[in-house]
Amino acid sequence: MSQTRPIIAVDAMGGDFGPSVVVPGALMASKEQDLHVLLVGDTAKVEAELQKLSLDGASYEIVHASDVVHMNEKPSDILRRKKDASIQVACRLIKDGAADAVVSAGHSGASVACGMFIMGRLPGVERPALATLLPTEKNPVVVLDVGANVDCRPYHLFQFGLMGDAFARDLLGYAAPRVSLLSIGEEEGKGNSQVKEAYELLKMAQNINFVGNAEGRDIYTGDIDVVVCDGFVGNVVVKMSEGLATALTRMLRKMLTSGFLPTLGALLAKSAFKKFAARVDYAEYGGAPLLGLQGLSIVCHGRSNPKAMATAITMAGTFVRKGTNSRLAETILANEELTRFSKAL
Repeated sequence: MSQTRPIIAVDAMGGDFGPSVVVPGALMASKEQDLHVLLVGDTAKVEAELQKLSLDGASYEIVHASDVVHMNEKPSDILRRKKDASIQVACRLIKDGAADAVVSAGHSGASVACGMFIMGRLPGVERPALATLLPTEKNPVVVLDVGANVDCRPYHLFQFGLMGDAFARDLLGYAAPRVSLLSIGEEEGKGNSQVKEAYELLKMAQNINFVGNAEGRDIYTGDIDVVVCDGFVGNVVVKMSEGLATALTRMLRKMLTSGFLPTLGALLAKSAFKKFAARVDYAEYGGAPLLGLQGLSIVCHGRSNPKAMATAITMAGTFVRKGTNSRLAETILANEELTRFSKAL
């Protein structure tokens, strides 16, 4: 069911820059999208940032959390020992029904662990999956899992496909998303045993448009809408994509600014160059939603800027308004027999 004003818990202490970036991004999203944000963190530090900003039109509250998570800490230790860490407090707000979604740019492992063990999974979901959007020649493509599950069984990949379909329908507006399985060849029967079995399950799935295998080069054509893989492969794909985008930007800049004529060409191509940079900028896509939880958790890049935070919080609001979790749960339960069948093999 849709909601007039979604309530988003925001980990104000997360990320490389903490409240100085998170707070303005949260207020930006609140003003532009009519969201109520709960700024979870050290009250004094959050208030110090609020004093620097225009609060007109923003809907917010501060929820105090006395502790923070550091990047070198283990998720299991954070769960046991840091009960008042901002990410734990934010996830408990979801569990207690005080918020609909949580957004954090902090420790990604802690976000995943707190999401799974505090918020809990949707009925029928074996493992939540991190989904991300990548730019293509046409429209963005959803890739999942990108790091939550390094080792997967075929039925995990099967459920990732179902989740990716629901995400692409509601968040991207695709009427019948083309769901594909990342493999070493397009032909049926290509790939390892995990991929082959997942292929058979996706082929039998109800209510999704499975179009078969995809190779790595197919991700950026825009001819597929959802790419399914395990978290190990997905994380490599995303990190390689980030590195390639950065390298291409630097190479283009170097080529266009060495010598008089190239410099003149660079000036003429300045507008196109800016558009390219924006197209591959992670801030345009916000963060990676952890799908399959009771509520939504969005994991943002550690070096997110205010725009990236605002985009992620806006995504969370759209997810809540569209009732995506309910539809995702229905899809999982409708295909529960296939999951049970695969687990029994």
